[in-house]
Amino acid sequence: MPYPPDAAPADRPDDLDSRDLDSREPADHVLVMGAALLHEGRVLAARRTSPPEARGMWEFPGGKVEPGESPEEALVREIAEELGCRVRVRGELEGEQLVKRGYVLRVAVAELVEGEPVPHEHDAVRWLRHDELDAVTWLAPDLPFLDEVAALLKGGY
Repeated sequence: MPYPPDAAPADRPDDLDSRDLDSREPADHVLVMGAALLHEGRVLAARRTSPPEARGMWEFPGGKVEPGESPEEALVREIAEELGCRVRVRGELEGEQLVKRGYVLRVAVAELVEGEPVPHEHDAVRWLRHDELDAVTWLAPDLPFLDEVAALLKGGY
């Protein structure tokens, strides 16, 4: 159950991991995990280079969960591959979105543990404050997660 968006940091659990990262994957979909990577009051957005219809649009970085891999393991692996840094998954945002036929996106909250994000598969990354989330053009599946991310950032996460 999510905490109220206006809850002060002390009113929130230390971890958001009361939401089960493993329990909601539909058997007929490939699970794609995105990271709402929060650091110093900002969230990281990554700009896509492909496919052509997504080029120049922004997303929460991440990728597909491979067979035998937990969503958390996949996200840590994907961020290391895509951005060359290490993150810790703290929990998951509400909901999931269809990316395309057969692919479902869920977004986890993560924090930077080691290194600085450097794009390897994107052409740019950008740290955004809650009031800057509309400064980039997000991919449609990422849009429904922005309100909860904004609330986390406003709440001092």
